[in-house]
Amino acid sequence: MTAGTNLADTRRRMPVSARWRRAVSNGRVTAALILLPPALILFTMFVTLPLGESAWYSLFNWNGYGTPSNFVGIANYERILNHSVFHIAVGNTLKIVAVSLVVQMPLALFLALLIYRKTPTNAAFRLVFFLPYILAEVAAGLIWSFVFDGNYGVTASIARSFGLQNVFILSNPDWAFAAIMTVIVWKYFGFHMMIYIAALQSVPQDQIEAARIEGASRWQVVRYVQIPHIRPAIAVSAFFAIIGALQVFDVIIPLTNGGPSNQTHTIVTYLYTFGLTRLNIGFGSAVGVILFVGAVTVAIFYQRIFMKRATA
Repeated sequence: MTAGTNLADTRRRMPVSARWRRAVSNGRVTAALILLPPALILFTMFVTLPLGESAWYSLFNWNGYGTPSNFVGIANYERILNHSVFHIAVGNTLKIVAVSLVVQMPLALFLALLIYRKTPTNAAFRLVFFLPYILAEVAAGLIWSFVFDGNYGVTASIARSFGLQNVFILSNPDWAFAAIMTVIVWKYFGFHMMIYIAALQSVPQDQIEAARIEGASRWQVVRYVQIPHIRPAIAVSAFFAIIGALQVFDVIIPLTNGGPSNQTHTIVTYLYTFGLTRLNIGFGSAVGVILFVGAVTVAIFYQRIFMKRATA
């Protein structure tokens, strides 16, 4: 039995009053009394109350003006679940999750393994790769909308150089969402790369050198030494990728605004287009509640299953 286990058992056997006096003497109660109320107030004002209001408004057919009075129950939820565009939006969101996990994260890990060492050249590469993440989402969307422009953009110049007709990628239902996913990978892979670089720099160098002395190849060092050490960072990166994919909005609006023919909507752009812009606040609130429940479910499931395995 370890010393930590003995200490835990001793604390459990202590009377409640003794444990309370010890917590007070350590300053824990004072810190909780000072720091907890402001946090609870902010959480209540900006999370609990808006969520409760959204759940209430989702039960009404309401345009946002005055007091909601046309109670419709769960009719808004039924409309959402039977709406074909919502099915497209959910499918597109799942595609972004898949691309983030299968393309974006491996790309970020590959580049991190190449430039994680502290050298001036690697620092320059890190800056270049991280710049897209610093760029505002709307600005990134506007830049890439010019790149994909079939008349005056980079795509048009490439097509003309090969003697081809102008290609309008963002107007093509078969290619528009693939272009959006390309932008998303470009925009966010630098964030995940920096997570991996920070984790790789904490891997003990003596273990890497010992593996090399034993004759391990570069790939074997990566697979059996470095990746096991950075598994918690990979788990955190995957969590951010999944939650971020559920919130994609700012990149899509300047690129396609959900078009063509509503083929590039995500859940958030669907909420914006069919809820806010059409002054159907009750309907939009129902979409928000569905998104919140889905995000919380994913977060709880991921934290309890994958994060525990990664840190075990």
